[in-house]
Amino acid sequence: MNIEDLLRETLSDMAHEEQPPPPGRFLRPRRPSRRGPAPAAAAVAVLAAGAALVAGALPAPVTDRPGVTGRGPDETRAETPRKPIVLTVRAGMRLSQVLRLLSDATGRPVAEFERAAEDGGALGLPAYAKGALEGFVFPAAYEFPAGSSPREILAATVARFDRAAGDAGLVEGAGRIGRTPLEVLTVASIVQAEAVRAEDMPKIARVVYNRLDHTPPRKLELDSTVMYGLGKTGSTASVEDLRSRSRYNTYARPGLPPGPIGNPGAAAIEAALRPAPGPWLFFVTTDPGRRVMKFADSEAGFIKLVEEFHRNRRTG
Repeated sequence: MNIEDLLRETLSDMAHEEQPPPPGRFLRPRRPSRRGPAPAAAAVAVLAAGAALVAGALPAPVTDRPGVTGRGPDETRAETPRKPIVLTVRAGMRLSQVLRLLSDATGRPVAEFERAAEDGGALGLPAYAKGALEGFVFPAAYEFPAGSSPREILAATVARFDRAAGDAGLVEGAGRIGRTPLEVLTVASIVQAEAVRAEDMPKIARVVYNRLDHTPPRKLELDSTVMYGLGKTGSTASVEDLRSRSRYNTYARPGLPPGPIGNPGAAAIEAALRPAPGPWLFFVTTDPGRRVMKFADSEAGFIKLVEEFHRNRRTG
């Protein structure tokens, strides 16, 4: 018997066989599907003829509605997935700057983020933060699902801070040097604002602690804190700025300001926990163009550094 005879005989036998039951009899779903029925093209009849496998697909249903083909009456078009929210919080950014960044990235009003920032308990802030978010938005690259709420986004940055603080041993380290965690974070924020190079950070931290612990007492006298209190940017306070009655005016008030003046990164936190040993009481960026900072332990040494700065500025 050749292939043609075998095929005719097989088709004849199949014509007299009982047809199989419809698939729905055995494949009934446990609960109704939210989508329409699968297209009829998914039903395929397969016939084995000798060594060959022949498959024939049933045609898809035809619709007379313009622009719609092959879709059941209850099936809706799939929505295009929205892109995630991707952004980077830079070390030293103030909270006000971060909230504007988040507003730009999400298209939500800044006011929504400002309201969310006021609810420290909902954001998971540690108790020593005293409900204030400044300093606890950890600088990093972030990616949030599309549609994330301001509270969800800010809570994620606080969770990232918690991990960094744990890695650095912030709470234990603060106790070791006789400071509170908030004081250490405040010092770290000052270090971040003042430093032009990461390698200078431990020395800057030492200057801050030496001034805090000095006998007789010395004020910190830092332009960065004054400018923060006034809501201004820039590194140099004017004579008028120094008359500010802000609690962040460290020319007028002793000790640390009431809290961080920005959001420090890991290097600044590490410097505040482990300052370099040394007697320094002053630092001056003597050559801003080349990012050179020098340190002094006396008024006379400080004056020499200021003179060097002016020389470099005239020749630069």
